[in-house]
Amino acid sequence: MRRRSCLYAGRVTHRRLRPVAHRFAYRVLSLHLDLDELEDLDRDLRLFSVDRPNLLSFRAADHGARDGGPLRPWVLAELARAGVRLRQPRITLLCLPRLLGHVFDPLSVFFCHEADRLAAVLYEVRNTLGDKHSYVVPLAAAGDGHGVLRHECAKALYVSPFIGMDATYEVALRPPGERLAISVRERDAEGVFLVASHTGRRVPLTDAAIVSRVVRDPLMTLKVTAGLHVEALALWLKGAPRHPRVPYDAGRA
Repeated sequence: MRRRSCLYAGRVTHRRLRPVAHRFAYRVLSLHLDLDELEDLDRDLRLFSVDRPNLLSFRAADHGARDGGPLRPWVLAELARAGVRLRQPRITLLCLPRLLGHVFDPLSVFFCHEADRLAAVLYEVRNTLGDKHSYVVPLAAAGDGHGVLRHECAKALYVSPFIGMDATYEVALRPPGERLAISVRERDAEGVFLVASHTGRRVPLTDAAIVSRVVRDPLMTLKVTAGLHVEALALWLKGAPRHPRVPYDAGRA
């Protein structure tokens, strides 16, 4: 049987519409991991490890409670807080891998299934200040008839000095299959001002695929961090107004 876990070779694009126009894009390699397959992946692959250094690796402490404990109980507890209780849970995680130990992952997504039905999505959003917030979205419907799920969340975490807190995320999501597609539109009282997307093509998670992708893009994780700072500088040079940092209060969010 084919593993659910895989890689997605894709592209991330950001397009700011106002108060200054700005656009950037970069290639990205993502992991899509079935939490039930982590032990098998760690055992069977030479170039990918779980909670150990390797060319590519996954560390549980990068997610959830960030204490290195199992992720499934944390995810189920977060779902329960939002009124979602799964009797036959199957959970997969879309995230960036660690490359030679380094990663910064602005957005990772837990896909939470009741047996074979996608019942909820949990988004983990991070900023460069070390804060993280989780948005849980229960999914009562199957989608829009074209396989795309649409929902929105009120912004709860300060992410960028060039974006205020009075905003809402509009998400259009195609659950991972042979293709991956996530689009996020951020809006305020005046309408949409930022559009971001992550698209990708499924690649089997094998040692050969890992080598091939790393050779093509050896700086794939470093450029995420570097790119955030470069793009912030570009926005500052264009005169984008700055918003003061709002300290994150997990209990209030």
